[in-house]
Amino acid sequence: MTLFIGECVWAQSQEEIRKSIFFGGGSYAIDEVQISELYDWLDSIPNLLEKYDIHLISHTDPIGGREYNEWLSKMRSEAVQQVIIQNHIPEHKITMKNWGLENPVYNNNSYRGMRLNRRVDVILYPIVF
Repeated sequence: MTLFIGECVWAQSQEEIRKSIFFGGGSYAIDEVQISELYDWLDSIPNLLEKYDIHLISHTDPIGGREYNEWLSKMRSEAVQQVIIQNHIPEHKITMKNWGLENPVYNNNSYRGMRLNRRVDVILYPIVF
């Protein structure tokens, strides 16, 4: 199930919990509103560190070519990682996958699709014992 709330995409598949952080074109800066929302979201998850691993999945639009977007994707996921670490989450709990312009979720033939592809998905996967 996927819900669109403003510019945030929330999805839940089984026990997976997801929040997306969106970026401007060519940017890896996270605005203060999204930082605050991310902190609030992480703080709302009971027993976060005991129950979930955190995966950061980064995407870009195709503007700028492959090499540039690989770099930009990496910078975006590292920016989100730093914000999460500042919220007292240990770095070893976080893994990253930087897709760059590969595997877009939204159609890059429209402005809206490109805008929605400029993001890092913060995905909480349950730890299975």
